[in-house]
Amino acid sequence: MIYELEDTSRAEKLFAGWEETLIYSALQKVMGKVFVTDTEDPKSAFAFTGVFAFYAGEPDEELVKNKPDGFVIMVPQNEAWAKLIESVYPDAKMVTRYAIKKNTRFDVDALKKNLDLLPEGYELKNIDDKLYDMCWENPVTAEFVAVFGSKERYLEYGRGVMILKDGKFVSGASSYTRYKEGIEIEVDTIESERRKHLATVACSALILRCLEEGLYPSWDAHNMNSVHLAEKFGYEFDHEYIAYEVASSERTH
Repeated sequence: MIYELEDTSRAEKLFAGWEETLIYSALQKVMGKVFVTDTEDPKSAFAFTGVFAFYAGEPDEELVKNKPDGFVIMVPQNEAWAKLIESVYPDAKMVTRYAIKKNTRFDVDALKKNLDLLPEGYELKNIDDKLYDMCWENPVTAEFVAVFGSKERYLEYGRGVMILKDGKFVSGASSYTRYKEGIEIEVDTIESERRKHLATVACSALILRCLEEGLYPSWDAHNMNSVHLAEKFGYEFDHEYIAYEVASSERTH
């Protein structure tokens, strides 16, 4: 049997040293859940936040088989977990992701200067209750807010900015998830508006907002383009890691 772990502190040791803010979110019970087969003294666990499942401890086939519904990105703690995922889901798509260091020291003046790159005719706005509703009109922007579960929770715990042109979304950056000390950044720009520095403006604005509030704006990259964008703001690449996309639904990050 698989159980949701209420006392998540019992699983902390299994994830020790794993610097992923989505794991922090679940362990801190801000959002996400931790699942185990033994609630008293778990030897294995997976933390599930958004669509990401992180598997830690002793490889456990029951945990892997009983994945959450829908599209899931499974992240193994080590090679043993990876082999288990591959054996249970032979059709899973293995992808390489790129971890970014969590101790970035930002150049606030440079970030503020980036805001001047906003082209004439474009508006930069914080995501408020009205823009929250707009996010649901587009599958891309829906992911800016979806994991929070409600407008009230997003407006309290989430942080985000959008760039509008003629009142319509063209680019933005938001908290995909939240943990106590910060957020995990999600960023996107519609294809027709790319190469206009809009993502640079949006991310700079969001990072500045986080810094003003004492929150850390964490970044994890799904490709090298994302890594290079992160480096514009002072982030440093840490290491590659593998993950497995399980299910037929498409996702780009």
